[in-house]
Parts: sequence; structure tokens; C-alpha cells
Amino acid sequence: MNTSIILMAITLVVIALTFSAIAARLKSRSGILSKPWPLEVKPRLLTERERALYQRLVQTLPHHIILAQVHLRQVLEFKRGQRSQSIANSFSQLSLDFLILNPDTSIVAAVELADATHTREDRREADARKSHALQSAGVPLIRWNAKSLPESADILAAIRARPQAVL
Repeated sequence: MNTSIILMAITLVVIALTFSAIAARLKSRSGILSKPWPLEVKPRLLTERERALYQRLVQTLPHHIILAQVHLRQVLEFKRGQRSQSIANSFSQLSLDFLILNPDTSIVAAVELADATHTREDRREADARKSHALQSAGVPLIRWNAKSLPESADILAAIRARPQAVL
């Protein structure tokens, strides 16, 4: 009889400790929402050169939608039944400087503005992954140098070369 009471007491203690541990874990998860995070709004979403190109794109292509800083994971999806986590990891953190869309939101082209940072090894590798992902999905990629932004005529010529563009 004493053994059963001791076993029952041990079982109750173990159950109490388990519930206590679960409650502590749940509290720590919700605790992250109990106070503001140390975040602030960026002063500008785009660099000066990106803002200049954005304005040129909008002015030159008034019947198109121009999106800035778009993550590739918002643009690309895997073919049915062919999802690969390693491939997803290769492009999921990458973003496009601009995405040009037709009025129906179909994609015309992605645009990258290459500045001096694109000569770094890590950026060259990221650019290669970005180019490969877009090429694999059939999305045209236009690269312009930040030092010499394209004029309206250059933008129109690049867009007219894309059969999916509605002009």
C-alpha cells in the first residue's frame, strides 16, 4: 500500500512538472509579443539610383505596373509535384529591384540595377542564383548599370523585345 501511494505521488509530481514545463514554454512564446520589438521604419525603401530608375520606369511605361523590392518567393513557384527545399532555400531570400507587370499582373520582366556591390563575391553568387531561378521559370531579366541609368528609349526598346509585354 505504501508503495502504491509513493508511486502515485511520484506520478503526480511528474505530471505537475510536465504541465509546468509546458506552461513555461507557452508563456515564453507569447512573451515575445508582450513588448515592442526593437524595430524602426527604414528612412527610404529605395536608394537614390533605384528611385531615379523607378521614376523613369513609371514615366516610360504608364500602362504597366512597376513593383519595387519584390521577393522571388512571391514571383516563382514550383511546378506541381516538383518542390525541392534545397532549391527553395537557394532563392527564397533573394529579391528583385523591380518587377514590370502588364495591367493584368502578368510578368513582363524583372529588372536589376547593378551597383558597385554587385562585384563582391557573395553578391555575384546571389546574382547567379537569381538569374538561374528566373531563367528556369522563363522570366526575362533586364540588368542595367546604376552608373548609367537607361533613358526612356532604352527602357522601351528593352520592353518591346519581350513578347509578353502589352504596349
